[in-house]
Amino acid sequence: MATLRERPIEYATIPAVAAFVGLSTNLMGVKMLFYPIEYAGFDWHRPGPHSPWGVLGWQGVVPCKTEQMAGRLVEIVTRKLLSLTEAFGRLEARPLADLLFPAVDEAVRRDCGEAWAWVLRPFLPMVLSHLVVALQKEIEDLLDLRSVVLSAFVRDKVVLVDLFQKVGRVELDFLVESGLGFGAILGIAQMIAWVVAPRPWTLPVAGAFVGYITNWIAIKLLFEPAEPQQFGSFVLQGLFESRQLEVSDEFGNFMANRVVSSHRLLEALASGGDDGELYAFLRRQLPYPIPSHILTAAVQAIKTCATDPKAYPELHAYVTEQLDIEQTLASRLKLLSPSEFEDLLHPVFQEDEITLITVGGLLGALAGMAQTRLGWGGPGATLKAMCTIMFVSASSVAYFVIGKNKEVDEEMKEEVKEADKEVSASPVRPQLRRRNTVLRVQT
Repeated sequence: MATLRERPIEYATIPAVAAFVGLSTNLMGVKMLFYPIEYAGFDWHRPGPHSPWGVLGWQGVVPCKTEQMAGRLVEIVTRKLLSLTEAFGRLEARPLADLLFPAVDEAVRRDCGEAWAWVLRPFLPMVLSHLVVALQKEIEDLLDLRSVVLSAFVRDKVVLVDLFQKVGRVELDFLVESGLGFGAILGIAQMIAWVVAPRPWTLPVAGAFVGYITNWIAIKLLFEPAEPQQFGSFVLQGLFESRQLEVSDEFGNFMANRVVSSHRLLEALASGGDDGELYAFLRRQLPYPIPSHILTAAVQAIKTCATDPKAYPELHAYVTEQLDIEQTLASRLKLLSPSEFEDLLHPVFQEDEITLITVGGLLGALAGMAQTRLGWGGPGATLKAMCTIMFVSASSVAYFVIGKNKEVDEEMKEEVKEADKEVSASPVRPQLRRRNTVLRVQT
């Protein structure tokens, strides 16, 4: 301890660097979950296309295992949250028929000629109303919700990455930022180990332990315990489960706008052309004297409405409002038990949890080796120690400042988007950011 009193600045570098290592390794671990989107590096000794790592390369865990993770989400959505029969049952036949009329009339006129359009025009609203009612009864056979959701994620890996980053933003922030505190605490133990055994291997081994254990603790606190556990006046619960109400709203909003939006559903409904389910449905519902090219034009009209939503804003606004997918998903998700709700995000970490924790340990060991190389004692030791402390402190502060500014910018963008939307009948929900919910006081 005499050495500690003689060289306090040099020893202070140990918890300072440990805190920085905890922050930086956790940040690296979070980035490795999502990036790069495509495999980067040499495809050498890579176990397979669904493995994120090779000897000299890496692909983000989520984009690497998009299909597998998306499959789990699809099961949750299709089995527990959303029913197409229920959603499409909210549509009213006549209003929807009136909104579809211009597109179908134009498609018939363009593809079949003015004469056919003139003949069908008086009967078209009634026929469309009949078709809407019939479609509501057969929607589960005509539209595969599982395929719609799965294709949205698999077709563009960024969609799944964006979903997990949106609904898990607080958890991901906690995972990174907690590394600073846990690292500092463990760094004190690391410093004591150096006092007791100042060997060349002490700091690398202790650094590996710090990097490993900070990632492990943070991930555990995200999801455990799933069910709230009460200890006197305090309640302990995994951070993600404690935010179930907020996450449910964000999940519903994202899915309704990016995955099962009105234009995606209509596009899927009209897929396949003359060989698709919609064409076969029209052929069953309409008498054979109506020629096939009329049905083809009708299918093309639905496809046009789907692919060009800006040209038919009233149609999409009506379908979106009536299907009410955002509120349906959010309300059903809020009713799940904490253990069921956990399945929404936990698979992201479960897939390669040991890899991420091990990477933290390796980076911690490298930091310990670098710290050992700084040297102890001698005329330049104190200056090196001061520079080290200043560097890690400035880097940590920079992370929080830059991160906070980015967060504010994102929230402002969200507010602008909300302002651009039409004001709904329900009040705007506040943007809750309950960060300290792992342990809370029971009121």
